[in-house]
Amino acid sequence: MSRRVLTGADIEAVPAGELVVPPGTIVTDRAREIALARGVAIRVDESAATSGATSAKPAGPRVVALGADHGGFDLKEVLKRHLSDWGYEVRDFGTDSSKAVDYPDFALAVAQAVARGEAWRGIVVDTVGIGSAMVANKVRGIRAALCYDRATARSSREHNDANVLTLGARMLRPEDAREITRVWLDTEFAGGRHQERVDKIAAIEKSK
Repeated sequence: MSRRVLTGADIEAVPAGELVVPPGTIVTDRAREIALARGVAIRVDESAATSGATSAKPAGPRVVALGADHGGFDLKEVLKRHLSDWGYEVRDFGTDSSKAVDYPDFALAVAQAVARGEAWRGIVVDTVGIGSAMVANKVRGIRAALCYDRATARSSREHNDANVLTLGARMLRPEDAREITRVWLDTEFAGGRHQERVDKIAAIEKSK
């Protein structure tokens, strides 16, 4: 049986706390570097071998970074209530009203919070969601996905290990945005062949 390889992408997908891995797991140098920066302790445990997977034990409630421009303000407020009801700790990066602002400022703040390990995942809402996705994906370690239905939300997590979700307030009904967000948060990364592809994304970032 091949040994598990713990990569930087694996560490980026978990909040600060403890990551339990089975004996024989190969931990890459990049994974150790990111774990140190994020405050993630890597612990080897025999019991993890029976499950065949690593398990993350958060230090506390999972933190979701949330942001929006004026076009996404109302939907952000709706999602904030849902996130709290679902048991997440929300860090709201603004904006605080429907007064016109620039979406790059808020998308960047959310993406940086996730990249630094201050938030487990991030959600950004603007009028259509495209601009915020472009901004977030400029931040190293971020894989932002613009999702417009349950299928894209699920795929972005299962296949791409997206850690930032962007939504278009004008494109979605609030109830649809709620369902997309719930599916996106609940869906686990599938790993396997998809991990190799996510690693290639990280390699492209390193080559710049």
